[in-house]
Amino acid sequence: MSRPPQITDSHCHLDFPDFEGERDAVVARALEAGVTRMVTICTRLAAEPQVRAIAEAYDPVFYAAGTHPMSAAKEPLVSVADLVELAKHPKFVGIGESGLDYHYTAESKDIQQESLRIHIEAARQTGLPLIIHARAADDDMARILTEEHRAGAFPCVMHCFSSGRKLAEAALGLGFYLSMPGIAAFPKSTDLRAIFADAPIDRILVETDSPYLAPPPHRGKRNEPAYTVHTAKVGAELFGMDYKDFAAQTQENFERLFNKVTVYEAAA
Repeated sequence: MSRPPQITDSHCHLDFPDFEGERDAVVARALEAGVTRMVTICTRLAAEPQVRAIAEAYDPVFYAAGTHPMSAAKEPLVSVADLVELAKHPKFVGIGESGLDYHYTAESKDIQQESLRIHIEAARQTGLPLIIHARAADDDMARILTEEHRAGAFPCVMHCFSSGRKLAEAALGLGFYLSMPGIAAFPKSTDLRAIFADAPIDRILVETDSPYLAPPPHRGKRNEPAYTVHTAKVGAELFGMDYKDFAAQTQENFERLFNKVTVYEAAA
């Protein structure tokens, strides 16, 4: 029996309570599906020790940490030095997620923007990719990313991209990556699929954002890294590629952006 093509879930939340007591099985199902790497994301630095412990416990799991924009007003403001220090861990591979979310927390937009700029500087100093959450803030997001990139380049991925075409074009114009979530596989997401289809294939990643946003046929249920495959198959169709070729391309893209992963794997 042949093994499925290898693919990476570039963004999940394995520390969330939804996976409590089931992480062994969740990671095992991911590996069986061909999802041979997972990046689990810490959204509050108070939880960083727990997220780090998960990455240390499972060989295929790496991690990133930052302050989610919806928590920016509730958590102590992180410093660049804090993030740079965390980045010394061999399995710490990205900065964030950070960003702007005006859908639920527009009242904290000033502190969100301040926090975002701190995360950008940490990405700039470490060379690790900035992981961006953007919701209902396209204009400010495009403006800040452009301003900051002009002040000094940094790598970046627009995680769970579901914003408008203008933000996609701005991000791609800066050399950033778009990560395809389960939303892109929803039947009514035709506009979003069109944005991805028009993007350069060498700038596409895939993710689950699990436990949220499960793609069909699991929509409405808890998402998990194994389901990356369902979204990636939709991506392959968008680009007119065989699934194995699309998977291989997204692997190459992931390794280019998250190059600390390959450094770790080569040394392991």
